[in-house]
Amino acid sequence: MGYRAEEDWLEIGGKRLRSRFFLGTGRFPSPAVFRLALEASAAEVVTFAVRRVNLDYAEDDAILQHMDGSGYIYLPNTSGAGNADEAVRIAKLARAAGLSDWIKVEISANPRTLLPDPIETLRATERLAREGFVVLPYTSDDPILCKRLEEAGAAAVMPGGAPIGTGLGLLNPYNLGLIVEEAGVPVIVDAGIGAAADVVQAMELGAAGILANTPVAKAQDPVGMARAMRLAVEAGRLAYLSGRIPKRRYASASSEAEGVSPLAASAAAGARPDEPDGRG
Repeated sequence: MGYRAEEDWLEIGGKRLRSRFFLGTGRFPSPAVFRLALEASAAEVVTFAVRRVNLDYAEDDAILQHMDGSGYIYLPNTSGAGNADEAVRIAKLARAAGLSDWIKVEISANPRTLLPDPIETLRATERLAREGFVVLPYTSDDPILCKRLEEAGAAAVMPGGAPIGTGLGLLNPYNLGLIVEEAGVPVIVDAGIGAAADVVQAMELGAAGILANTPVAKAQDPVGMARAMRLAVEAGRLAYLSGRIPKRRYASASSEAEGVSPLAASAAAGARPDEPDGRG
């Protein structure tokens, strides 16, 4: 019957998602452009930094008001947190404001690289999972750490392909492949994506989904790039499910040699049919 995207559900935290593309809300030229890009992306999950939202009047936020009542799943993130205590506090504030019980744990120790702090991320994940949050921790591409986060109660793990906002693509496909092989929860590749080709590569490795912000928001045409990313997710997913051919060291003809006429074989070898073959 073939692949049907509408039947290929992604389930996280008890919710079934049709789209495997998660979209960030920051850095867009305007709320209007963001809204058009969101529609083009077909994303159902949107993420935003809690620290950028006025929690007292969240319904009037410049970004969130464009999604009110539209059925999107909010994934607030703890960007700006420097340790587990800060991340937990931000998550609780977001839930108390009625935003969501989903939370993307994002704890960076180095302001230059913005790489996630593995120890504090694990601590925050453990605490928030115990308190009933649907926790999606942003982490490095360390297979062991991703497994520990899963064991700590993460509903999904979100390894970065490269540092946030760099657009460098997947710097370590081997590790991402190992993470997917070992994971018992969805793997959402987050950070470092630069182009649709990176999305396809991650999905062909078996990632369950992609989260992107900067490569869409800062593209020359954010709406067009959002659509390109959506199609790349679908193409990569279909390729992964279909199964690629094994890589070979040498050429392998697409046509079998059996049944080929001698004349055709000679021509293929570069000899003229009317020339002697030198064997007398």
